[in-house]
Amino acid sequence: MNRREANSHAAMLPAGVDAPVFAEPWQATAFAMTVALHDKGLFSWSEWADALSAEVKRPGAASDGHDYYEHWLAALEKLLSAKGVAGKGDVDALAAAWERAAHATPHGKPVLLQNDPSPTEGRGGRIG
Repeated sequence: MNRREANSHAAMLPAGVDAPVFAEPWQATAFAMTVALHDKGLFSWSEWADALSAEVKRPGAASDGHDYYEHWLAALEKLLSAKGVAGKGDVDALAAAWERAAHATPHGKPVLLQNDPSPTEGRGGRIG
């Protein structure tokens, strides 16, 4: 779908629909990363749909869907691993580095990975 098609679909939304699409910024980031990786040819939409569907159908999924983007992220991480881009350890190490960077960043300043006070802690992968 291109931008013009997206805008025309948005124009068809019912009146009064002004709730945010994403509850938290990380959800928008996960969505954007998925679209970008698909655009780069890392996986097809059918591969993505299969991966996301498998996650959403896992036992323990919330019936109201509030955990949808957690499943989205899990599906993306599994595809990255299956495609040999980043294993679970790589993803976990990078997530830990971002967490440390967030805690080390003064309030109101942008969180940058360079702010990680322990840049080599737990990293052994190629993505950090």
